[in-house]
Amino acid sequence: MKKLTISALGFGVVAILTAVAMAATRAGYESAEYKVIESDGAFEIREYPDLTLAATEGKTNAQGRNGSFMRLFRYISGKNQAQQAIEMTTPVFMEGGAGESAGSMGFVMPKEVAAKGAPQPKEEGVTLKERKGGRFAVIRFAGQLSAKLAQEKEAELRGWMKKQDLKGEEEFETAGYDPPFTPAALRRNEVLIRLKAAQPEEVTEAQ
Repeated sequence: MKKLTISALGFGVVAILTAVAMAATRAGYESAEYKVIESDGAFEIREYPDLTLAATEGKTNAQGRNGSFMRLFRYISGKNQAQQAIEMTTPVFMEGGAGESAGSMGFVMPKEVAAKGAPQPKEEGVTLKERKGGRFAVIRFAGQLSAKLAQEKEAELRGWMKKQDLKGEEEFETAGYDPPFTPAALRRNEVLIRLKAAQPEEVTEAQ
């Protein structure tokens, strides 16, 4: 019994140290700014500013196995017109969800780089694009991000939105905050749905 207790204690210490290490790794990156408007457990309503993304299209999964991630990584490593190294940021946005679905993967440009003007890509298939700011409904969750998990969380988020009488766009996007070596249980993933702006008559009725 004592051995089991010590073993369990040792496992707990390792788990805590691993979690701290993962949080420290994540905290080392600049993260896209947002303002929390409402919070309800795993759900939030956020206000995002306009963001500049280095993006690439294609069939991607959470690791960008068709080369999407590496194309973007080469861009921030200096494969751009200015041969400028750009700091990695979080999160990595994926439009069209995750898994083997077609969509766009995007790295957020650091605030200072975006303000000065991000350098143009040199590699075919990488472009600069603006992610328009606005309000988003968000659900946060752990696990190995996949098409199946993203769709399940999208359904949960839309169920919560319905209860809150919130209307969102049909498309959704996912966001991943951790490097590939992060254990699934410690990962921070999100599904985001852009909220539709209230129509003038709806605003009038609410007043």
